Amino acid sequence: MESLSPNIFTNDIKATVSFYKILGFEVTMSVPETGEDLVWAMMAKGSVTFMFQTFESLADELPQISRTNGGSLLLYVNLKNINSFFEEIKDKVTVLKGLEKTFYGATEFSILDNNNYVLTFAEHE
Repeated sequence: MESLSPNIFTNDIKATVSFYKILGFEVTMSVPETGEDLVWAMMAKGSVTFMFQTFESLADELPQISRTNGGSLLLYVNLKNINSFFEEIKDKVTVLKGLEKTFYGATEFSILDNNNYVLTFAEHE
């Protein structure tokens, strides 16, 4: 195994792409390649990659994907310079838990994305 790229399902892919741009992610691929009616987009920042897809695009092929927004998972993202990243985005997103030092030595904070997923950003020293 070499990498993991979560494919996150959303009801509003346009709003999701806009939200992740706030975090500094850029679209690297999409279906369709141009136009307003996206059904899938891949976004990356550094070596972190997310894919976003509409529920409808796989409704017939994978009917098991039938949940509402959000989920019972937390996306944990390691990064460097966490303090400056937090300062850059804190007023543009919903912060669930501010910067804090954990008992295991990481500095972390958690936000909520526009699909009700929790993202925790961490810097390990």
